[in-house]
Amino acid sequence: MNEVLTAADVASSSRTPPSSTSSLASNLPLVSAFVAFSLAQFLKLFTTWFKEKRWDSRRLLGSGGMPSSHSATVAALAVAVGLQEGTGSSSFALAVILASIVMYDASGIRLHAGRQAELLNQIVCELPPEHPLSSVRPLREPLGHTPLQVCAGAVLGCFVSYLMRYSG
Repeated sequence: MNEVLTAADVASSSRTPPSSTSSLASNLPLVSAFVAFSLAQFLKLFTTWFKEKRWDSRRLLGSGGMPSSHSATVAALAVAVGLQEGTGSSSFALAVILASIVMYDASGIRLHAGRQAELLNQIVCELPPEHPLSSVRPLREPLGHTPLQVCAGAVLGCFVSYLMRYSG
């Protein structure tokens, strides 16, 4: 008895049913992005100490600083998708475009917004005490990243993805 298989039959038979090994922990792009983000945030403690000679635990959760955790995250995601699905996949294209936008935003718009916040905080500090804005809470200043911080984060993210893919 000869059977005719359609493309849909082949595609559905090649899919493996969900198992305990296909969990979130085995999702290379997701885990790589999370590890790169965590490592970048952790490294900010040391880069802040190196630059300012003080420990600042707020750097673990704060934005801005060296290296860029945003860049590390999206670079790790893009590289992991490329390693897993190939650089010709639509998912890789999407991840690269997302990474480009995030890194451009971090070193452009957010960097300049942080510089404006710094200037506005300085102006508010110079207001007389009776001025209605003199008691306004200061704006957050470390919002964006310099191009060097973005590049360092991107290199870190790429490195993490490669290590995670080929180390075990």
